[in-house]
Amino acid sequence: MTADIIKPDNRLSIEKSVPGRRAVKFKNILRAKETLPPYLARKNAPKLPELSEFDVVRHYTKLSKLNFSVDTHFYPLGSCTMKYNPRINEEAAALEGFANLHPLAHDNASQGTLEMLYDLERMLCALCGMDAFTLQPAAGAHSEFTGLLTAKAHFERLGQTGRTEIICPDSAHGTNPATAAMLGFTAVNIKSGPDGRVDPAGLKARLSGKTAVLMLTVPNTLGIFESRIEEITEAAHKAGALVYLDGANFNALIGLIKPGDLGVDIMHLNMHKTFSTPHGGGGPGAGAIGVRKHLEKFLPVPRVIKDGGAYKTDCARPCSIGKVKAFFGNTGVLTRAYAWLLMHSKKELEAVAENAILNANYIKSRLEAVYPAHSGERCMHECVLTPPAELTARGLKTLDIAKRLLDYGFHAPTIYFPLIVHEAIMIEPTETESKETMDSFVETMLKINDEGAADPQLLKDAPHTMPVKRLDEVQAARQPNLRW
Repeated sequence: MTADIIKPDNRLSIEKSVPGRRAVKFKNILRAKETLPPYLARKNAPKLPELSEFDVVRHYTKLSKLNFSVDTHFYPLGSCTMKYNPRINEEAAALEGFANLHPLAHDNASQGTLEMLYDLERMLCALCGMDAFTLQPAAGAHSEFTGLLTAKAHFERLGQTGRTEIICPDSAHGTNPATAAMLGFTAVNIKSGPDGRVDPAGLKARLSGKTAVLMLTVPNTLGIFESRIEEITEAAHKAGALVYLDGANFNALIGLIKPGDLGVDIMHLNMHKTFSTPHGGGGPGAGAIGVRKHLEKFLPVPRVIKDGGAYKTDCARPCSIGKVKAFFGNTGVLTRAYAWLLMHSKKELEAVAENAILNANYIKSRLEAVYPAHSGERCMHECVLTPPAELTARGLKTLDIAKRLLDYGFHAPTIYFPLIVHEAIMIEPTETESKETMDSFVETMLKINDEGAADPQLLKDAPHTMPVKRLDEVQAARQPNLRW
């Protein structure tokens, strides 16, 4: 009886449609029909929902309450830092001078935005120990593409066109070898050592005159810092190769480590992850590529320069790889990142990384007795766990645990990544989550283990409280139904 009373209305808007209902009236529709060229007129009227304004408001308000987001739930989504986005970031990005600037405005009319971009590049240089940054790329993978284009231009200028290989450890992000292949390089995979790190001896055996770039993810996808990184970068440089650092996990390093000081030649940052701007649901994003001095001339144009007291765009860079994004990139995201950096002192930035590391290790230490950790070492900003043997023996998988978490009001962490860990559960709490929230998550994970041991089917049928129940995800991926 109660279940019938609280049963949610999950109908689509078009299923709620009632002929003749209108939320708005178009007064000039007849005039539009008269002036519209015949070739632009529709041959058949589209079938649209007919609802009152009240119905529309209720429909979308109910939909909004179904969203899992970092604003509503604990969102431990590893590999993509789901950081809290302070509302002052939104206020900064909404300032009229930033939000309403025409992208084709002359430099004289764009001084505020140009100054922001110039200062942000300088901040990133100071944080990372690099000599120059470009903010054009749209996100992380696009940054990789830009960085490898820069490396390719560098070797072409040296006449070293025989450098056709890019070394990617198995602990790197999967976009690294994909980007290498997109640019015509051969991706060379090397296996991690028993400790989850790159084995310098194994790396040296693969380095050759064909090696263009070594791509490292630091910390790697296991959440482990490459403690021998200086030895690794030295070996790559001796072979004449460049070292690229995938900085998607920079949230664990910010304020603590400067990659440029460790021998890194090129690196990227995900501004929409490390620097607390909105992320998820497909974007928006913003990337940044940092380089050492000998690679600066290859960066995309236009470059923002300071000339006396004014800021200008400089396109006179004959060695540049050209544009990789319209105008200056996603400046709305960059403005949010700039605001966040202005709010933090050097000491406070160090605390961001320290707290992210502390939170990840706290969760790991509380769960690893039940959910075995892939590595016995201290992790950085994320930990990688696996399901208990008792559950897998009952036919339960990581996916079942993730689906059951939804019933308890938690977004699932990243699962089945990194690929080198069987049934991986990657948990990244970030620095902003409280101990109380993490304790609640840990207790829920332990409860799910008890549930699975007592009644495996309960987990296999999860989620039980969501409007949409368990889907056939393989079929959904192969045969997506995107139309009503």
